[in-house]
Order: sequence, then C-alpha cells, then structure tokens
Amino acid sequence: MNHQILQEMKKKKIIAIVRGIGSRQIVRLAEALHRGGITCMEVTFDQKADDFQDTLASIEEICTRLEGEIYVGAGTVMSEEQAEMAVKAGAEYIISPNVDRAVIERTKALNKISIPGAMTPTEAAAAVSFGADLVKIFPAGLLGPEYIKALQGPLCHIPLIAVGGISPENCSAFIRAGAAGVGCGGKLVSPALVEEKQFDVITSIAGKYTAALADCQTG
Repeated sequence: MNHQILQEMKKKKIIAIVRGIGSRQIVRLAEALHRGGITCMEVTFDQKADDFQDTLASIEEICTRLEGEIYVGAGTVMSEEQAEMAVKAGAEYIISPNVDRAVIERTKALNKISIPGAMTPTEAAAAVSFGADLVKIFPAGLLGPEYIKALQGPLCHIPLIAVGGISPENCSAFIRAGAAGVGCGGKLVSPALVEEKQFDVITSIAGKYTAALADCQTG
C-alpha cells in the first residue's frame, strides 16, 4: 500500500491540507476534492484542542466512505502518541511541521509513510537519515521556487513537497524547480466555503490545481 500511495502522490503531485473543518462536513469536502481530481488529503491535528477526537473521526469517515478514492493522512503530528492515534484511525501517512526523529521512526515502525517538515538542507538531510519518505519544505511560498531549485542541487536524491502559499498560479513553478509535489491548504480548502456549503466552488478550485500540475507534467 505504501508504494501505491507514494506513486499516487508523485503522479498527482498534490496533497490537500484540511485544517479547521469538522467531521460533519469532511465527507462532502473529500468528495468535492475528489471530483476536482485530488486523491490525497491531509487532516491536521489542532495542537490547541483539548483532544483530537474530531480529527480522528474525520480520518475514519474518509477511510470508510471513500476507500480506494482518497488516500488520507494526518497532519501537524508532533508526538509518537499522535502518530499512533492517527494510524489507528486509518491514516496512511504522517505529516509533521518539524523533524522529530521519534515521530519519524515510530511512523516507519507502524509501516506508514513519513513526511516531516523542514526548511534547511541540514533538516531535510537529517529527516531522510531518520527514515522519512518525503520531506515537506515550509514555508515554500515565502522561500519561492528558486529555493527548491537550490536545495535540489545537493539534495537531488530527496523528494521534496512544497507547502505554504501554494496557489493554482504558482504550483507548477515549484514542480519545474524540482519539487516532487505540493501541499495546498487555505487557498484550496477554505473553511468559509465549507461553512457556506459551496462544494462546487471547491471542486472548481481543485480542478485548477490539478490542471496546472497536469500541464506541468506534459509541458
């Protein structure tokens, strides 16, 4: 399964980042994203929350209702315990904002995909040495495609995911700079659009991302 999901990430080149969306709306959101061509979806932990039950419920709902259509992972995972809870709920990959050796190693021990967050070459190289499958570069929007290109010089063996400030207009630039994929949050998954039940708009936005990335692959 891990190989299949990694191949899907590299093929579609996009992970939708879902933050601040409750479990009651999560299936309709996932369906809207899927209609727009997105197959990988990260549901994030809110580290300020009293518990993570709603996030875990969202992961379970996606796994149950959209099995084989959406590959779901957990984001903002910052401890081994959180990784274990996410995997128990059905998460196939674990994404973090930082490089935490214990989280990476626990994720791999659970036979899941590890995607820690890094900014510097030292952090990216350390993440891979600990067992990471992909490395999230954040905040990519502020650093720009040229930063990804510079990293890919000495670190061409490390697949990088550009996250933060990624839009339909700039996503292909990050791929052309050498990123293996992009992670897209608020510009793709707007809590306001979900609250207003404008799922067709979300599908349209998703389609703009996937079209731009498809053009990048063939252009």
